[in-house]
Amino acid sequence: MDFQHIIGHEDIIRHFKSSIEQDRVGHAYIICGEDESGRSSLAFSFAKTLQCEKGEADPCNECPSCKKADSGNHPDIIMVQHEKSNLISVDEVRDQVVNTMDIRPYSGKYKIYIINDAQLMNPQAQNALLKTIEEPPAYGIVILITNSLEKLLPTIISRCITLSTKPVKERDVEEYLKEHYQLDDAKARFCMEYAQGNLGKAILLATNEDYEALVRSVIRLEKQIYDMDMEDIADAIESCVNYKMNIGEYLDLMMVWYRDILMLKVTGKPDKIIFREEYSTIRDQAKYLSYNELEDKAKAIENAKKRIEVNARLEDIMRLLILTLKEI
Repeated sequence: MDFQHIIGHEDIIRHFKSSIEQDRVGHAYIICGEDESGRSSLAFSFAKTLQCEKGEADPCNECPSCKKADSGNHPDIIMVQHEKSNLISVDEVRDQVVNTMDIRPYSGKYKIYIINDAQLMNPQAQNALLKTIEEPPAYGIVILITNSLEKLLPTIISRCITLSTKPVKERDVEEYLKEHYQLDDAKARFCMEYAQGNLGKAILLATNEDYEALVRSVIRLEKQIYDMDMEDIADAIESCVNYKMNIGEYLDLMMVWYRDILMLKVTGKPDKIIFREEYSTIRDQAKYLSYNELEDKAKAIENAKKRIEVNARLEDIMRLLILTLKEI
């Protein structure tokens, strides 16, 4: 992976290359954006380029440093690990970053720490990191990757260069899917439209059978929701829980369904909806769902996302959501 293989994000790549060419590399960065939007690829490509022995704005991909980076074994590109899926603790930040930053690089010019899901750092962990990014050694660089800038302390944000990913052009996403995954026009278009400029999400949908099953599960739920009895709801909840690792995507797909209904109500144009194969159902639901009801449904889904973030019981969250959507 390097800059030339990244689709989109030209402004961030330009910033990184310019900082290398002008020898004005910062010591702390935040790369903010949606999950799967290319944040990790940008961070890794920047780190690999900085460590390249040729010292240019693109990595050579041939020197020992580049080969170590590509194999995941570069001793001076450190990926911070955490045991709990929903927390990066103060001890993990101290052990892996704060207490090792003063050890000089083994072989590279820099010592680069990449912290994925930086929003999972609790306030104690962020405060422990603060002094390190305030007074780093000349070789020290910290890159924070997050999907939620507001969960980082203002003191952290103020000391970092913040770069935000933007949606990739739809045409570029569709062409990439056709070229690399040999998708037909219909599937490439669906993946592109659903991803809304998020190439990683489009690739997931295009290549992952579990992801396709998730899409079918959401469609089945939304088509049947008004006819469900309690036994059907129990089955639907079980299906949702089976997608625990992708529950955020499950909820996003539910939101897309109601977005399609709203789009059809506003424009009356079938080509504006993403679930085009379900046009007849979406058309029928658009007839009897009001704008206020669609807004209430969107709020119910957002509330479910918030409850998941605070680790409420997933079965309870989905039961309340399905009942709420059914009643509105």
